[in-house]
Amino acid sequence: MGGLRLDRCLSVLIPGISRTHVVELIRSGAVRIGGALAARPSQEAEAGQTVEVELRERASSRQAGPARALHVVFEDAHMAILDKPPGVLAHPTGVARGGTISELAQERYGELPSLQGADRPGIVHRLDAGTSGLMLVAKTDEAHEELVRLLAAREIEREYLALVRGVPPHEDFAVEAPLERRGTRVRVRRGGGAEAETAFAVAERLQQATLLTARPRTGRTHQIRAHLSSIGHPILGDRAYGGGGDDAKRLGLTRPFLHARRLALTHPITGERLEVEEPLPEDLEAALTRARAR
Repeated sequence: MGGLRLDRCLSVLIPGISRTHVVELIRSGAVRIGGALAARPSQEAEAGQTVEVELRERASSRQAGPARALHVVFEDAHMAILDKPPGVLAHPTGVARGGTISELAQERYGELPSLQGADRPGIVHRLDAGTSGLMLVAKTDEAHEELVRLLAAREIEREYLALVRGVPPHEDFAVEAPLERRGTRVRVRRGGGAEAETAFAVAERLQQATLLTARPRTGRTHQIRAHLSSIGHPILGDRAYGGGGDDAKRLGLTRPFLHARRLALTHPITGERLEVEEPLPEDLEAALTRARAR
């Protein structure tokens, strides 16, 4: 095991254990290396060192998420496209674990590549917990590396549907505004922050709201939500960015009306052109029906 990452060593040496479970064990103090508590999953295990592991029940089995089954839209030996339900995290975080997309994917597919980090197996890009819709998951290292490259090169088309407050004056427009993180929120920071650009188009004008398509050209955290809030058209149901209130309640919204409905890309291994769409889930379809009736 000399010079190898501890999490990788244990996931190979312990039958039937996933990398995510190994990371949980290390972080919870269940792993000792050379008689001392393992410091981190990436710690190197040297030849001749003794590694002790106290096997414990996984956090995900104690804290089952709202969806134990995955809705698979496309899959082959290299990758999968999943429909993430609302309320489910893309991957474990420092304050929330259990029932995430990455963990559910590992339960279905077994060991997944960890190019984005050992606690994010298979994850190519993320959706916020309250956002529903299409997500890419890589099954092999080769596919993972190429999908991440395609995403960085802006060669993966992602389209969202968002119901926003008010009526934007233009049919097609873009918001190009840098973003910075402040605690759990993201805000526009003129003259600084990380580059961020989102293209929008009106899909349907309603009496007091507008259904937009959003196509992010960059992939910043909360990008669509922060950009729409910054121009005075927050996503209805999005309390963190100004979209809460009586109008959202009347529509029955308990989360942001934001759905990742379309993905289009070149398959990272076969070169096949893939284009998939996923319709609005029932809660957002019901909210849209109410908005049309107002």
